[in-house]
Amino acid sequence: QVQLVESGGGLVQAGGSLRLSCAASGRTFSSYVMGWFRQAPGKEREFVAAISSYGGRAYYADSVKGRFTISRDNAKNTVSLHMNSLKPEDTAVYYCAATTTDIARATMRDYDYWGQGTQVTVSS
Repeated sequence: QVQLVESGGGLVQAGGSLRLSCAASGRTFSSYVMGWFRQAPGKEREFVAAISSYGGRAYYADSVKGRFTISRDNAKNTVSLHMNSLKPEDTAVYYCAATTTDIARATMRDYDYWGQGTQVTVSS
């Protein structure tokens, strides 16, 4: 099992930047594909980004491509989401999640472990 704890959310003006971090427990962090998802009020949870177990591949939602960067440090059991050029529509609770499914095939329901979420609010 793995436990996930997100941090780094907050309030930022449009055009600003934030860095979210997710700390994972357990010795097998490098076995997991890690993803970031978000859920805005009244909307369904959606995929944001994912990174393969050793960081060689990363996928992004079209809505964040070119603005967000996902990275991981397996030595520190952490995964990060660097968010630039933030927009009000990026406002949501952001969750990190872990799966053993291959990154090319993983869907949201394949992610077995989830953090509690961290709020990101972008003001216009």
